[in-house]
Amino acid sequence: MKLRSILAGAAMLALFAAPAFAEDYLGGAVKSVDIGGKMVLTGAGGMTLYIFDKDTPGVTNCYEQCAINWPPLMADDAAMAEGEFTIVDRTDGSKMWAYKGWPLYYWKDDMKAGDITGDGVGGVWHLAVE
Repeated sequence: MKLRSILAGAAMLALFAAPAFAEDYLGGAVKSVDIGGKMVLTGAGGMTLYIFDKDTPGVTNCYEQCAINWPPLMADDAAMAEGEFTIVDRTDGSKMWAYKGWPLYYWKDDMKAGDITGDGVGGVWHLAVE
């Protein structure tokens, strides 16, 4: 019983002492996966992530219908940047993740892990590659 209490206390201390970095908030959800010989970033459920040529590093320009078609990889309000993963503030006050400054999005027409149907859409959407 004493060991259980010590372990529980240590776990609680670790929980409150742990820094809030990208990996913590992304929960390891963003991974780099080989798709067609390219190391592509994927999010929840292995779904492909994309970048948008009309964005600039640290700034998203995808709102309204664009954000419906290309859902942003949203970040928790308490999320903090780490390494190459940064946070982008959206005009509605929400936050989204970026990689190397470029905001990250899903594509509504990708149906399963490994789909890359959004690559090249409109000549302005591209795979988020490592």
